[in-house]
Amino acid sequence: MTSPRLKRLMSDYAQIKKEFTGHPYIKIEPIEGNPPERYLVTYHVKGLRLSPDTQRPVEVNFHQVEIYLHSDYPREKPRCFMRTEIFHPNFSDWVCIGDFWASGEGIVDVIFQIGEMIQYRQYNVKSPLNGIAAKWVKENEHFLPVGYTDLYLAEPVIEFKSNNISKEQNGKDFEIELK
Repeated sequence: MTSPRLKRLMSDYAQIKKEFTGHPYIKIEPIEGNPPERYLVTYHVKGLRLSPDTQRPVEVNFHQVEIYLHSDYPREKPRCFMRTEIFHPNFSDWVCIGDFWASGEGIVDVIFQIGEMIQYRQYNVKSPLNGIAAKWVKENEHFLPVGYTDLYLAEPVIEFKSNNISKEQNGKDFEIELK
C-alpha cells in the first residue's frame, strides 16, 4: 500500500514533468529519490546579487534553488535552499516561502512563486531574511520589479470548427484546430 506522502511525491513529479519539460526559463533536475524528493531548479530570469567589487546590486540571469521535500512534507512547507548568490529580502541561504505556502499548494506553485520572487515581482520587507536587501527595496521600489518574464506558459488555444459534413459521411462532425 502506498503512503499519502509517496502518492504526493509521485503526483508532484508528474506535475513537474508536465509543466516544465521544455520550459524556456526554468529547468528542473531531480537529484535524489524515486520518486524524487530533492530537485535542483535553475531559473533564467533577471534577479539581483551584490557585486563583489562595489557591494551594489547588479542584474544576473542565472539562479539555482534546491528544493527538498522532507519527511514532514506536505504537512510542512518544502525546504528551499539557494545554490547561487542572490540579493533579495526574502532569501538568505534558504528561501522564505511562508507567505504563500499551504499544504494544498503543489510544488509547481512553489517553483513559480520563487521565480516571481527572484524577479522582485513578489517580496515582503516586513519580515526579511536579509535586512540590507529589505532596506534597499524600501529606498528603491521605483526600480522594481527587475524582471518581467512571465513564467506561466500560455495554454494552446483550441477552436472547434463545424465542417458541415454529417457523421454518416466521414464519422466526425467537427475539427479541432490548435493555434
